[in-house]
Amino acid sequence: MVKVLLTIDDIASKNTVAIVDYLNKNKIPAIMFAWGENIEKHYENAIYALKNGMIVGNHSYSHPAFSKLSFEQAVEEIEKNELVLGKLYKDAGVERRFRPFRFPYGDKGGNNKNALQDYLLKNGFDKVCDTQLKYDWWKERGLDKDIDTLWTFDFAEYLIRKDSGFTKEDVFRRMEDPSPQYGAALLADGSSHILLLHAHDETEEMVPEYYKLFIDRLLEKDVVFEKPEFVKLDRETAE
Repeated sequence: MVKVLLTIDDIASKNTVAIVDYLNKNKIPAIMFAWGENIEKHYENAIYALKNGMIVGNHSYSHPAFSKLSFEQAVEEIEKNELVLGKLYKDAGVERRFRPFRFPYGDKGGNNKNALQDYLLKNGFDKVCDTQLKYDWWKERGLDKDIDTLWTFDFAEYLIRKDSGFTKEDVFRRMEDPSPQYGAALLADGSSHILLLHAHDETEEMVPEYYKLFIDRLLEKDVVFEKPEFVKLDRETAE
């Protein structure tokens, strides 16, 4: 059996509502990481995600590479999006129980990494439970200690673009790869994963309902989609 937690980056988008409806139809919970500028472009679609059971987390305001920012600029990116999300939850009438964060591109801030992890811990961000992940490299890289939410498998469907040469068949091959260069094999028996998918209208234009194609394949293989859980953090000792 393979168990996974689904995360979806870069909401909101035109196709966010359709993705949410599909997930709820199949009883699949998810964390959706919000890019602040995209929330402002498709505000009602982000409201829809919240009202229909999705956890919406912080993915920065303008989606920069954090290693190219000063610590102060990085904090500004996070806090500017916090203002957007605070208003979003209030307007949706949904209690904001959890505050997960994901760095754009998985870029944890370069020389500012440790300072940013301390910031996330001390400022009330929530760590997604990852005790189910048994990969040596996860612990060797200290990912089990980090507050932000990384992933163990990336569908990479965002690469499907005109003239890119990357197709939905390439995504399916990634899903079946027993020894990927990055991350962990998705379908290895007994494995657990944090999955990364994206809400991109550009992908939708190339492959309509792409999210259905890839998630349906996992459902066909009896992959179990788990509810997000969060680690209880000791914030007092971090002060």
